[in-house]
Amino acid sequence: MRKNIRYLTTAVMIAAMYVVLCIALRPFSYGEVQVRVAEALTILPYFTSAAIPGLFIGCIIANLLGGSIILDVVFGSLATLLAAIFTYLLRKQNRFLASLPPIVFNALIVPYVLKYGYGLPFTIGFMTLTVAIGEIISCGILGQILLAALNKRKDSIFVD
Repeated sequence: MRKNIRYLTTAVMIAAMYVVLCIALRPFSYGEVQVRVAEALTILPYFTSAAIPGLFIGCIIANLLGGSIILDVVFGSLATLLAAIFTYLLRKQNRFLASLPPIVFNALIVPYVLKYGYGLPFTIGFMTLTVAIGEIISCGILGQILLAALNKRKDSIFVD
C-alpha cells in the first residue's frame, strides 16, 4: 500500500512539474518553433516507471491549458507517452539513450500535427528538423544535465 501511494505521488508530482514548466515558460513551450523545457523531464522514466503516467497526464493538461487543438492534445501527448515507455525500456542501456525516444517520437509525430492540424505552410521535412532541434535542446542537452544531477541521488528519490 505504501509503495502504491509513493508511486502515485511521484506520478502526480511529475505531471505537475511538466504543467508548471510549460505554463511558466509559455513563450518557449508552444508555437511553431519551440523548445519545451518541460520535455527535459522525459528522461525521468530512466529512474521510475511512475514517470510514464506522470508525463502523459502532464502533457495532456499542459496542452489543454496552452490552448492546443484536440489533435495536438491527443497526438502530442501520445508522442510523450510512447517516448516515456521506450525511455523506461531503455533504462538498462547506456544513459545517453534515455534522451533518444522523446527526440524520435516527437520528430516523427508532431510535424504532422503542425501541418494537418494547424495548417502550417512548411514541409514535413522542415518541421521534422525544427521539432528535432527543439527536442535535442530540451531532451538531449537539458535532459542529460537533469539525468546526471538526479543520478547521484536516485536511490533516495525514486520508487523503482
